[in-house]
Amino acid sequence: MNIEQKRLLLGSAVRARREKQGLSQEKLALMVGSSKSHIWRIETGRVGVGLDDLARIADALGTEVRNLIAF
Repeated sequence: MNIEQKRLLLGSAVRARREKQGLSQEKLALMVGSSKSHIWRIETGRVGVGLDDLARIADALGTEVRNLIAF
């Protein structure tokens, strides 16, 4: 599995959990101290995610980082 595929899997996991909780990209962005466009780029696999951002996203979604990276 290459890095692009891993980014897409991570983005899909973030999007699925966000939508399951009824959160908009804007709301999640506010919760993690980011921008809506950055959340969109993460969810579409267009950008790599640092550990700090990933931890904040996992916290905001009430999950652990390992649940977002199933690869």
